[in-house]
Amino acid sequence: MKKNLVYKILEKHLVKGELVAGKSIGIRIDQTLTQDSTGTMAYLQLEAIGIDRVKTKRSVAFVDHNMLQQGFENADDHRYIQTVADKYGVLFSRPGNGICHQVFLERFSTPGDTLLGSDSHTPTAGGVGMLAMGAGGLDVAIAMAGGAYYINAPKVCKVNLVGKLKPMVSSKDIILEVLRLQTVKGGVGKVYEYAGEGLKYLSVPQRATITNMGAELGATTSVFPSDEKTKEFFEAQGRISDWIELKPDDGALYDEEFIIDLTELKPMAAKPHSPDNIEEVASIGNIKVDQVAIGSCTNSSFEDLMKVARILKGNKVHKNVSLVIAPGSRQVMEMIARNGALGDIISSGARILENSCGPCIGMGQSPGTDAVSLRTFNRNFYGRSGTLSANIYLVSPEVAAVSAIEGVLTDPTKYEVDFGDLSVDKFLVDDSMIVEPSELGADVEVVRGPNIKPFPLSCELGENVDGRVVLKLGENITTDHIMPSNAKLLPFRSNIPYLSNFCFNTVDEAFPERAKKYGGGFIVGGENYGQGSSREHAALAPLYLGIRGVIVKSFARIHKANLINSGILPMEFIYEGDFDKIGLLDEINIPDILDKLDSGILNVENKTSGEVFKVKIELSKKEIEIIRAGGKLNYTKKISK
Repeated sequence: MKKNLVYKILEKHLVKGELVAGKSIGIRIDQTLTQDSTGTMAYLQLEAIGIDRVKTKRSVAFVDHNMLQQGFENADDHRYIQTVADKYGVLFSRPGNGICHQVFLERFSTPGDTLLGSDSHTPTAGGVGMLAMGAGGLDVAIAMAGGAYYINAPKVCKVNLVGKLKPMVSSKDIILEVLRLQTVKGGVGKVYEYAGEGLKYLSVPQRATITNMGAELGATTSVFPSDEKTKEFFEAQGRISDWIELKPDDGALYDEEFIIDLTELKPMAAKPHSPDNIEEVASIGNIKVDQVAIGSCTNSSFEDLMKVARILKGNKVHKNVSLVIAPGSRQVMEMIARNGALGDIISSGARILENSCGPCIGMGQSPGTDAVSLRTFNRNFYGRSGTLSANIYLVSPEVAAVSAIEGVLTDPTKYEVDFGDLSVDKFLVDDSMIVEPSELGADVEVVRGPNIKPFPLSCELGENVDGRVVLKLGENITTDHIMPSNAKLLPFRSNIPYLSNFCFNTVDEAFPERAKKYGGGFIVGGENYGQGSSREHAALAPLYLGIRGVIVKSFARIHKANLINSGILPMEFIYEGDFDKIGLLDEINIPDILDKLDSGILNVENKTSGEVFKVKIELSKKEIEIIRAGGKLNYTKKISK
């Protein structure tokens, strides 16, 4: 059979199961990455598994999220991660070295390898032909311990790129077009594989923008072939020995396919408050802009910032606009500093931030009240910026830069800027801020600060599960809704008891106290519940508050996995009308669960209304055992005895 690129990689890494779309498979993971926001919990879980040394080809711990050190908490987490990485054989990228996905792309990405990261934008590395996936911290910890990663074998959707982008239209516009066509839930259960004659015009940084933001489709991941463009990137990074050619077979089979004509694309924006709320910039109109933010793991490469510098050169940022720019890595920052581009950026009136995620995750630079902020980031979920009343638009670096000059949202095609050849023959390589682990890990003392608390564990599943409905929600609830991520709360990512007090506080501030009052219970929601980040805190905080099950119309992939890992029942309505049969504070009972899990159908008895209906709980045999054990860590300890 003629194989697509995705199944070629999966076949080489398959350790359990059959490569049939929808079937559960276990795959070997070559490399892992963590970042500090999710990393502390992941390494606490790695310690609990009880191994002496990581068993992957390479694992890297990055510090890039919790960078504002307003108290001791973030610095303590950084120290913990550095010492635990030292002990267990994990490379440590120090604070200031850059955003995990940008640095990984530059220094560690390897065509044909599998990568699992405790961050939903891990698919960035698909830009060089890796099968790179985001997951919860526990799944990453198990991969570091040598365990397989289990997913459902995906459908593969071929995206055929034809033609060439016009000036001032960018790869950001390509992924915005894919989102317009597919929506934020259209990619669930799929991998997007890019192909076509248009590839020869797209550099690795441009491809990485597309694979990075492919996470917003709900997709398992996205991938490009490894070709001559990829080879040029690896040569310039001084890593040609890591490069291999990787492409699908001629006539390879795909589950779906669609074409994007690059010549037809125009500059676009994702309007508030969803990455798939797409419209052409020219159609939106000249709305007043208060803030522009350029950076994040989506658009902070050397190529991106060189374009921004050339647009800003000789111009000034509008008096009513605050322009902030965060280079994606120390490599990028040093290169634009040495070639003069940073001087042009500073001269324009832009504010330079450190090489970190920064405002993308609400870590500083929150917009003002009712402000309009244009951002080159990947998400514009309600409240994610740190300002509930702000309107966030996602745009390309070109749109961002010209709008910062004009003071209003501006179609950049009116500007004539000569970008020339932005390819690089040799990147500036300096890995001195990547710390090699000790060879004698047993002698390393792991340092834990007082804010680092144990993670919560569930109990073995009983025959019946009952409780109140302590929260009822609508469609497209994100992990930012469930467990907000901002400068005030990120320092407490290693302290679930404290963090749980803010669970769902952007949609219902009373939820934590209500959950405590009734001893936990159930959450009810709509379509695409849990979209967004891989943060397992969105499962661990509800677990700490006593949540036993979540009943929704549909789940996002990573969040459902995190619920299972935490021992929380992930249930889905069979009939949409049953959603209306449950109200806030209704008392419900789910009987005979242990006997019915294998069937995939459970009975829900609403003791308040007298209604009875069925829900589905779609679990693999392994996931059923995990749920029975009360979560994946309990299960792992049980089978290792």
